[in-house]
Amino acid sequence: METHQDTAHRTGEAVVTVTDTAGTPLAGIHVVVEQRRHAFGFGNIGFDFVGLANGDPDVGTPELADLWLDVFNTATLPFYWGRFEPERGRPDTERLQRTAGWFRDRGVATKGHPLVWHTVQPDWLLGLDLDEIERLQRERIRREVRDFTGLVDTWDAINEVVIMPHFVNGDNAITPLALARGRLAMIRMAVEEARVTNPAVTLLLNDFDLSDAYECLIEGVLEAGIGIDAIGLQTHMHQGYWGEDTMLAMVDRFARYGVPLHLTETSLVSGDVMPAHIVDLNDHQVDSWPSTPEGEARQADELERHYRSLVGHPAVEAITYWGITDEGAWLNAPIGLVRADGTPKPSYDALRRLVKDEWWTGPTTLVTDEAGRASFRGFRGEYAVRVGDAETALTIDREGPSEVRVTRAE
Repeated sequence: METHQDTAHRTGEAVVTVTDTAGTPLAGIHVVVEQRRHAFGFGNIGFDFVGLANGDPDVGTPELADLWLDVFNTATLPFYWGRFEPERGRPDTERLQRTAGWFRDRGVATKGHPLVWHTVQPDWLLGLDLDEIERLQRERIRREVRDFTGLVDTWDAINEVVIMPHFVNGDNAITPLALARGRLAMIRMAVEEARVTNPAVTLLLNDFDLSDAYECLIEGVLEAGIGIDAIGLQTHMHQGYWGEDTMLAMVDRFARYGVPLHLTETSLVSGDVMPAHIVDLNDHQVDSWPSTPEGEARQADELERHYRSLVGHPAVEAITYWGITDEGAWLNAPIGLVRADGTPKPSYDALRRLVKDEWWTGPTTLVTDEAGRASFRGFRGEYAVRVGDAETALTIDREGPSEVRVTRAE
């Protein structure tokens, strides 16, 4: 296993050339460059702001939104079929479109979660024959991808398919379909229906089962020519932080396929950790699971170590933390970065410091040389370049030096 801590691979070179209106290079000109957005996906769920985006002042406060927007640039939105379309033919399309637009207007990319899953399914699917279930599932994929093209162009195409054919924790119509058709057929259905609807879509295979069963599935997907764009790895750590060595060993196993890795669901508790004997995290039901000062200090330390190690790994393109606040968190666990009362925990401050200070290129003044050029190295992403009153955009990517030419008015 390799240890990756350096972030030099997250940066790139950029050159700004300043000329006059005749195209003559200008020396000694001050150029201010300032980062606007990371290329790396620093994500969180956007569930808390569906109400706020739709004018409901009692759900997702503006203050919580400000904390969210100050750190994260990608939002995962809820498309659980059973909640998105609890009544057949009446999907929650407009409300989620407004939510996705709300994030887009604030410079945040969105991901839909998920298109196919066996959990949180509509009851009206039960009792239908398999051919009808498959037809409706295909229609559901095409409808969501079509209705959200331009708003949501990244999707968890299929979720937790390793266990899908043999899931026993509640009746659903998708598990029998997966058992009859097979895992690869389910994945192909999800990917191909989405891709034909929006050829530019980004599609993830996502799972919590990080055993060799997932590796075998991925190998089958790749051998079958099913075009996934990223591998999703869930790392809910309610039972304690795995540690850098274990985490990076796992990431190295999945990195060998040459497909970008997204840490799609990450969580760390700021209270007592869940007992180690619990196999299914959903089985741990408690009346109260408070955040504690000791737990918050531990969470901040672990979260910083977690992000440093993963941002340092070149195969990782995104990390999504699974919750901004303890209010309404999964399993009522204290996994949020903000307490239920709206105050930030030390973990929020630690992550913001990394994302917007240490790994961020703030306003920097450069001076052009005799060739009218000013160069700098910055974290990959989007930048504003200002020369006097003129402002232009620049993107630093992995494809070599990025260049922009600015004409300075007389």
